[in-house]
Amino acid sequence: MAGLWRGYQALMTKYPWTVQIVTAGSLVGVGDVISQQLIERRGLANHNVQRTAKMMSIGFFFVGPVIGSWYKVLDRLVVGGTKSAAMKKMLVDQLCFAPCFLGAFLCISGALNGLTVEENVTKLRRDYTDALISNYYLWPPVQIANFYFIPLHHRLAVVQVVAVAWNSYLTWKANKM
Repeated sequence: MAGLWRGYQALMTKYPWTVQIVTAGSLVGVGDVISQQLIERRGLANHNVQRTAKMMSIGFFFVGPVIGSWYKVLDRLVVGGTKSAAMKKMLVDQLCFAPCFLGAFLCISGALNGLTVEENVTKLRRDYTDALISNYYLWPPVQIANFYFIPLHHRLAVVQVVAVAWNSYLTWKANKM
């Protein structure tokens, strides 16, 4: 396990952007597999591989690049590694970024699932508030620790490890019709 971590760190140092995006896409896919198998109890025979591929593509092309870029912007907006700076980063992240990100995630997944604009708006009205409240239960303590203890180039990875559980919930919520 230590060897895997050292290899991951070496790759993060050499190819940070690529590794962050691949990690995000892979872990969104893992979250969807967990959602289908453990939450929805579909079984392997009824696993929707196309849905997992769609969710992975959202991870590769939306989640990874957007969150990775956001952490860079946030580090420039709120400078420092103090407890106070970590709290400010968490507040900006959770009050400004999280609501927009969740709305965009749900809209993108709805569009990839073939929903019309009206259906997507209805689904967003139904699911957005629950997702945002759930977000506020999980992410503030994770983000305070992330912003205080974790170097910038590892923050997306920390978020994605915690996000395996979050992605399971979010992919279930996004694909619940």
